[in-house]
Amino acid sequence: MNNKAEATVIIYTRPGCHLCEEAKAAINSSGCDGEFVLEEVNIDDDPLLRERYGNDIPVIFINGVKAFKHRVDPREFKRKLRRLVRNS
Repeated sequence: MNNKAEATVIIYTRPGCHLCEEAKAAINSSGCDGEFVLEEVNIDDDPLLRERYGNDIPVIFINGVKAFKHRVDPREFKRKLRRLVRNS
C-alpha cells in the first residue's frame, strides 16, 4: 500500500456507545494507518439515521460497502479494507 489514504471508512455511532468505542479501538489497532480516512457520523444528528439504526450500532462501511455491525475484529477489518480497496 502507498501512503495515500485509499478508503473511506464511515462509522455510524452515537455518544456514550461502548460498542462504538470498542469498534473504533479495533479499527485503530488494525495496522492500517494511512490507508483510510475515518469519518464518524452521529446518528442522533439525523432523524432518518436514528430511525434506520436506532440501537443497532455501530455500523461500519468501507468505501460504501457495509462491512461490520456491532463488533469489529482488527484482523478482519484489515482484510476487508484491503480487499475492498483492491476491488474498487
